[in-house]
Amino acid sequence: MARSPEHTAGPAYRLETARLRLRPWAPRDAPRLRASLDRSDADMRPFIPFMKHEPRSLAATAQWLRELRSGFDRDEHYRYAVFGAAGGDLVGEVMLLDRLGDGRREIGYWIDSAHTRRGYGFEASAAMVRVAFELDGVDRVELNCSPINAASVRLAQKLGFTHEATLARRFTNANGDIQDVMVWSLFAHAYPLCAARRVPVTGYDCLDTRLFE
Repeated sequence: MARSPEHTAGPAYRLETARLRLRPWAPRDAPRLRASLDRSDADMRPFIPFMKHEPRSLAATAQWLRELRSGFDRDEHYRYAVFGAAGGDLVGEVMLLDRLGDGRREIGYWIDSAHTRRGYGFEASAAMVRVAFELDGVDRVELNCSPINAASVRLAQKLGFTHEATLARRFTNANGDIQDVMVWSLFAHAYPLCAARRVPVTGYDCLDTRLFE
């Protein structure tokens, strides 16, 4: 995941918000992830692409997490496990993906069904927006979602993203249903005034050195 020359620090191996702690996945997270995905299957399956591979065995889940961590360390993609700051419960995942080309990032997220409607998706996604603009120095961050995914539509609006387009019949979900895709974006020139910028986030590198706050 290339960074602009003036943004060479990072990546952020630990992120802290008021209520959440974010870090890269580790194989030891497999039992908790397995429980979370099994519990949330019905809610996630219509909208989350990787659910077409679920349910995995515990061993397959651990191997998948090894691959995600390897990709993180190689700067291919940043996928974070999201934990509650208080009790340490796994509440979901947030992603900063480099599949749109240089100078652009895509964010994604999911929240465990036991922890929805608490604003965790917004808080974790805001951390990704801040990393993208303040650490990676990108020009654009994108969020894609189905028009029928009301929670993600509200999240994009709350973050300060602009709805650019709705692409017809672009995504086949894990149930085999074909859905439209809404494209939401936030550009660097608009970032200072967006709601995500005002969310307190502290980021640390792999040596636990503070990168930004």
